[in-house]
Amino acid sequence: MNKYEVVYIIDPAVEEEARKALIARFNDLIANNGGSVDKVEEWGKRRLAYAIDYKTEGYYVLVNFQAEADLPKELERNLQISDSVIRYQVIRLIERKVGIKPRAVRPAPAAPAVEAPAEAPVEAPAAEEPAAEAPVETPAAE
Repeated sequence: MNKYEVVYIIDPAVEEEARKALIARFNDLIANNGGSVDKVEEWGKRRLAYAIDYKTEGYYVLVNFQAEADLPKELERNLQISDSVIRYQVIRLIERKVGIKPRAVRPAPAAPAVEAPAEAPVEAPAAEEPAAEAPVETPAAE
């Protein structure tokens, strides 16, 4: 069984009892199709990033569950046909193994050293001394 996470946004105009029934309906759908609901978090009413169908708020629900690979498609189908759900997203969670060391990266093989031809060392040119400034003559006042 794979682990999944679904977040869906319910229309805020839906009454509290209808909203609870809708959440229970989706949880029952998961349970009836061989899955198990691990956790349900109701995030509550929040502002949307952009208006959807002229609505600027939505009621967010997060559900973590385990199921076979065909259940998310059925869940998405039911979320899509529900008029009360504004948006939804189902993702598969990837389990990361703890305690496994990453492979060591081998250094790239060094290119064979090429010797430069022997040349006489070149001396850097001597720094030029600044030219002495010529005295500026001012016309004598008559």
